[in-house]
Amino acid sequence: MAVYCLDFLGFQEALKKMRDVDDKIIYALNALPTESFKGQVDSENTCRDLYAKLEQSHLTRQEKIRNCITLSANSLKKLREQQEAQPNDVDTSSKFKAEQRKLRVLQSELYVEDIIKERTYKAFNERCRAYFHAGQ
Repeated sequence: MAVYCLDFLGFQEALKKMRDVDDKIIYALNALPTESFKGQVDSENTCRDLYAKLEQSHLTRQEKIRNCITLSANSLKKLREQQEAQPNDVDTSSKFKAEQRKLRVLQSELYVEDIIKERTYKAFNERCRAYFHAGQ
């Protein structure tokens, strides 16, 4: 994961791919039968499998984001120490500011995750509440 953190654009692209399951939640839920076709598909297992996929995806993404935040914060701390030791070093100052921006964007990704998670589970619960309840 540390490799993704160093290549920030690569990290954002990887996050986008990992969010596919959330982006396609409506399509997955549309596979559930309506009342008249209820007996043709095992909706309980479909919902259970989808929930497990969603939960694993959310945990994985959150863990990867937090790991990158930790790496960035550590890098920022080292750059701050370098900046204090050499206050006139333009290169260090520039790297410090860039790392600060990167850390802010990474932290905002956690908020984005919360919004995505909320939206996804809302859609999930609307369609699966009759078949499956989390914690079963």
